[in-house]
Amino acid sequence: MSSEPIYSHFFGVMGASAAMIFSALGAAYGTAKSGVGIAAMSVMRPDLVMKCIIPVVMAGIIAIYGLVVAVLIAGKLGSNSDRQYSLFGGLVHLGAGLAVGLSGLAAGLAIGIVGDAGVRGTAQQPRLFVGMILVLIFAEVLGLYGLIVAIYLYTKASNA
Repeated sequence: MSSEPIYSHFFGVMGASAAMIFSALGAAYGTAKSGVGIAAMSVMRPDLVMKCIIPVVMAGIIAIYGLVVAVLIAGKLGSNSDRQYSLFGGLVHLGAGLAVGLSGLAAGLAIGIVGDAGVRGTAQQPRLFVGMILVLIFAEVLGLYGLIVAIYLYTKASNA
């Protein structure tokens, strides 16, 4: 019989879910908002469509961050009776999932807004492209920070 409460798995599952749900929401918003900008820009400058697809790619990477953490957490959620899953581990995994998920949501929102305005501006003034890329990198790194914190938390739960 395990000394850990039966509901400790719930927090781990919620962490994996939060990682995937929130990061996918951010990626979807970033993709949609940037896609609208690309569609509007392509009417005037169809030659720039492939060059301006970068915000969509960067938004998609945000979902990968959430997927990585969700798979790591799910790998620790064993159904075997001999595997212990502590309440501490569940709560730390919840924190890890929320860290990557919510930072991915924020990054996706930023990428969408910058991508939309950036590709429209690039259509009118091509020199704005480099500035758009720099701001997109700063937006993307917000999601990367969440991934780093989530992996750090994940290792803390694994060592405990």
